[in-house]
Amino acid sequence: MTTRPLLGLINLLALPIALISCSDHTPVQNKTISVQTLVKTEPVKVTPPVVKKVTEPESSALKTYHGLASWYSIKTNHGRTTASGRLLSNDAYTAAHKTLPFGTRVRVTSLFNGKSEILRITDRGPYVKGRIIDVTIGSAKRLGFYSRGITKVKVEVLSWGTWKYKKP
Repeated sequence: MTTRPLLGLINLLALPIALISCSDHTPVQNKTISVQTLVKTEPVKVTPPVVKKVTEPESSALKTYHGLASWYSIKTNHGRTTASGRLLSNDAYTAAHKTLPFGTRVRVTSLFNGKSEILRITDRGPYVKGRIIDVTIGSAKRLGFYSRGITKVKVEVLSWGTWKYKKP
């Protein structure tokens, strides 16, 4: 039993006892009165707290794209340097896009399973018709489409990048 209902019960019991002791009416000597007849308690109803799901508003995305995503790695990139001049790591939180400025932060959401990840654009591509973004092999594993190779995604631009183009 929790403290709050217990205190309420004590208060309910104390009030009739106090009223009886202050009155000048004396009860019959042979008749005993139980506490249960003085106070009729009703079960305490506990309502669960209202839980609000906190979600980011849809307006946080500056621009949204829908299409196919694929993955690439150091081996498929034919080297270790990206078009932005940064080194490529297979587990990095980076991606390649044809037109978004380098340094742009995007949220890539797999429409197959709902998993999402925030990535930074550091490379150019993909150069296959119908695909809108290439993510690193590590991101593909985290997003759950590594074994499939491609998946339908939603790409939301969270902030625009300002990195300058650097030739490798």
